[in-house]
Amino acid sequence: MSAPVSAASASASQTFGLPFLKGHGTQNDFVIIPDEDGKLDLGPAEVALLCDRRAGVGGDGLLRVVRSAADPAAAGMADRAEWFMDYRNSDGSIAEMCGNGVRVFAHYLVQAGLAPVGSLAVATRAGVREVVVAENGEVTVDMGHAVLPGTGPVTVTVGDHSWPALNVNMGNPHAVAFVDDLADAGTLFTAPSVTDGVYPEGVNVEFVVERGPRHVAMRVHERGSGETRSCGTGACAVAVAAARRHHLTPAATGEPVTYTVDLPGGTLRITEHPDTRIEMTGPAAIVATGTLAI
Repeated sequence: MSAPVSAASASASQTFGLPFLKGHGTQNDFVIIPDEDGKLDLGPAEVALLCDRRAGVGGDGLLRVVRSAADPAAAGMADRAEWFMDYRNSDGSIAEMCGNGVRVFAHYLVQAGLAPVGSLAVATRAGVREVVVAENGEVTVDMGHAVLPGTGPVTVTVGDHSWPALNVNMGNPHAVAFVDDLADAGTLFTAPSVTDGVYPEGVNVEFVVERGPRHVAMRVHERGSGETRSCGTGACAVAVAAARRHHLTPAATGEPVTYTVDLPGGTLRITEHPDTRIEMTGPAAIVATGTLAI
């Protein structure tokens, strides 16, 4: 193919063979589209179709695997990271970052022979992320620095319930609310209400309960996707919020803090370091490969 190809350009009488894989990280699942040289032009409608659980492959989002130098969004990072994770939400919208997605993305690169086991760098719209793929399959991601924007009081509301929330940015925005029972969040089919004006581009909302010392559990509504079984950046935001709730600030004490975060799809370990870097460790898996006729 010498020019970008749109999946929508295939007519009803002509199929377009699109190789794909399906993967997940703690059951946050993704359609993976290899596009090493940046030949594909997948618009929002095509992405939404691929992520549709009835009409497509189905997934919480889509990972397009492309060389950084081949994509204008990542060309400026090509000297630091060969590969760019072009992440899209399941509704086709673009997102800055996806923590579970990075782990699955790195796992795919190693499985496909595009990167060795060990350390590698992945370009994302939130910047370059350093990743370590271990022999046992666990993947650790340097998620960058948590930012607490300090925008003033934030309130999250579901039905008749309202809670104060902490604004945490992990390259994408989060509102973290501690609740008495995760069931109080309701079905999360629709986005919870959040204080007007704080998140003009939308927000991921996490609901959290205490499980024990440095151990929490959460549910999440991801903007553009609805409730998902896991959210890596959300787990990082939750760990930071839990540390502040417990009056733990690694930058002040000089000691790292690690939280175990239980999600509906599994468990992640999140460490906040004194330099404010956040590391996330958890599993990743490829569960299917195939070719789409669309």
